[in-house]
Amino acid sequence: MSTVVRFENVSKKFSIQRTRPRFWQERLFGMFKPKPADEETDKSFWVLRDISFEIEQGESISFIGVNGAGKSTLLKLLTHIIRPTTGTIEINGRISALLELGTGFHPDLTGRENIYLNGSILGLKRTEIKRRMDAIIEFAELARFIDVPVRNYSSGMYVRLGFAVAIYTEPEILIVDEVLAVGDVAFQRKCMDQINALKRRGVTIILVTHAMGSVEDMCQRAVWLDKGRIREIGPSESIVRQYIWDSYEQNPAGSSVATDHVDDEDDDEDENKESPKRWGSGEVTIEQVQLLGADNQPRDYYKTGESMTLAMHYQAKERIEKPVFGIAIHRSDGTHVTGPNTKFAKYKISHIEGNGVVYFTVPALSLLEGTYYVTVVVCDDKTEQMFDYHDQLYPFQMVPWKDEPYGLLTLNGNWKIE
Repeated sequence: MSTVVRFENVSKKFSIQRTRPRFWQERLFGMFKPKPADEETDKSFWVLRDISFEIEQGESISFIGVNGAGKSTLLKLLTHIIRPTTGTIEINGRISALLELGTGFHPDLTGRENIYLNGSILGLKRTEIKRRMDAIIEFAELARFIDVPVRNYSSGMYVRLGFAVAIYTEPEILIVDEVLAVGDVAFQRKCMDQINALKRRGVTIILVTHAMGSVEDMCQRAVWLDKGRIREIGPSESIVRQYIWDSYEQNPAGSSVATDHVDDEDDDEDENKESPKRWGSGEVTIEQVQLLGADNQPRDYYKTGESMTLAMHYQAKERIEKPVFGIAIHRSDGTHVTGPNTKFAKYKISHIEGNGVVYFTVPALSLLEGTYYVTVVVCDDKTEQMFDYHDQLYPFQMVPWKDEPYGLLTLNGNWKIE
């Protein structure tokens, strides 16, 4: 295979532009005004630093990273919209790019005229564009509006026309930005089918998206950009896992899970005051709830198969015989996943009085990707009197698990064939 894209030690620096004088008088008087102290400092900043990679012909690759990582700047370098400050870029092949919504369209021209305009920019002759015209219009589903100025198009119509032009001008390198997310579900599916068809024909695909599922499904490799530098390059599945896990580690649990007192301090005057999310008679109150990892540190995200411990710090204002502690877990769509308690587990607590902690440990979570909410409760032995009930007040995330991406939980079963 031949190399179609090569970046070698590429860096890009931008300067923060101050407001320029609008009139010659402002410019003249500005010459005699002392400069503020902050104007003496360097206002430039590096968006990309020392970027080096190669893309082979027919390869599908994705650039991922948080907003501000440098992805958009890199795409503009790829499409020659801007030039690098340092380093070299080699492009071998005709590029067709679907970047920002409506890029390359003239608002006063009709859809048909814009097809001719974009085709000519890509180096196609008018006869070649005319030969592809019907296919472009059909794919974009714009037969009724193709002779209407595009300034009257909706965002969805912009996307359909832009994508149709991009794929039917026979690109050797196709760049697709996050803009596809604007289209409806049916059109997104049609676009993915067309991209896969181009891949089979040997077209190089460069994808920028926040949809990690699309990265793993469509791309062989991924480039992880972090603060303008390449952090990792490798197989898409491996890089996506590292990227997602890092995103959770950068936002540790802390206050979102290890909550102190659910009630506000202003509620001290009425300790038994009920709310839609918390109620109870108050003889026992759950003062603090913590979700912990295997290291006993607060967490609000877990991988499938990891250990989770839930700690309920309680205060019993009087001696309570045979209390029952329980939890429930609901998925974000309201599905009740499970509801264990000490009575079901035949774990008998003779009595409680004063302060204490009840722990519930799950050795290996079987839940799959999603957002979940924990309910905690303490009640009497007959589960008739609720001393304290916290309804779905404690959220946690399950990190995507590629090995089994569908459903609510894994069964951890074994397969066998005879």
